[in-house]
Amino acid sequence: MDNLRIGITVRTVRIRRGWTQDDLAAATHVSRAQVGRIEHGHIDAIQLGKLRHVCAALEIRVDVVPRWRGADLDRMLSSRHALLAESVVEALRRDSPDWQIFPEVSFSIWGERGVIDLLAWHPGRRALLVIELKTELVDVGEMLGTMDRKQRLAAQVARERGWDVDTVSGWIILAAGRTNERRLAAFRSTLRAAYPADARQMRAWLRDPVGSVTALSIWHQASAETNRGGSRSLASTRRVRRTRGSPPTRNVPER
Repeated sequence: MDNLRIGITVRTVRIRRGWTQDDLAAATHVSRAQVGRIEHGHIDAIQLGKLRHVCAALEIRVDVVPRWRGADLDRMLSSRHALLAESVVEALRRDSPDWQIFPEVSFSIWGERGVIDLLAWHPGRRALLVIELKTELVDVGEMLGTMDRKQRLAAQVARERGWDVDTVSGWIILAAGRTNERRLAAFRSTLRAAYPADARQMRAWLRDPVGSVTALSIWHQASAETNRGGSRSLASTRRVRRTRGSPPTRNVPER
C-alpha cells in the first residue's frame, strides 16, 4: 500500500464531503488522533480493520496486494489453481463423458468482465454448468457475489457460442485442506443456504442433469498426473514443521 497516497485520498474525500476529522471519527468510532495519523500517511501502526472502516465510511476502496519474490507468488498460486482445474477436468471427462468442458472462459457483457474457471455444456439436456475453483476460501461474501454474477451472465456466454440453454447451474469446488475445511465449517449455514447440494448429489445430477442445481464441495480427488509425481496438496500450506529434536534456526551474530 502507498501510505501517503491513502492519507491524501482520505483527507481529500473527507473535505469534499464537508466533514471534519471529528465527524469522520464519530462516524467510524475511531479516535480523531488516528484519523489524523491516517491522513498524514502514518498508517503502519493503524489496524487494517480500522483503516478499512474509515475508508468505507468515505466510500474509498483499499486493496491489499501481497507480493513475494517478484512473480514467484503469482506462479505458485497459479500452479495450485491449474492443478485443481486439471484434476476436476480429468474426473469429469472420465466419469461424465457427455459433458463438454471449456476452461478459462472469459466474458465481457454489459460492462461486466470476468473469467469462468470451467464452463461445462451438456448438449442432450441443454444444461449449462458454471464451475468456480478455489484453492483457498478467503472472503465468503466476495466468492458468493462473484459466483452469482457468473451464473447470471452464463446464459449470454452460452448464446454467443450458439448454445440454446434450458438450465444454468453452479458448482463451487474447494481444494481439500484443513484451513478450507475449518472456514467451510465456520460459514456452513450461509454457504449451504446458497449452495445446498454436495458432492454426492452432484455426481448423481451430472449423470442426468435435469433441472438446475447449486452445489459446494471439497475436492479430495488428486489428478493422475499429480499422483505420478507423488502426493501434493492443492490447497495452500499453512504450517511449517521442523524435525523432532532439531532446534529452530536462528540468526546469531558472530562474537
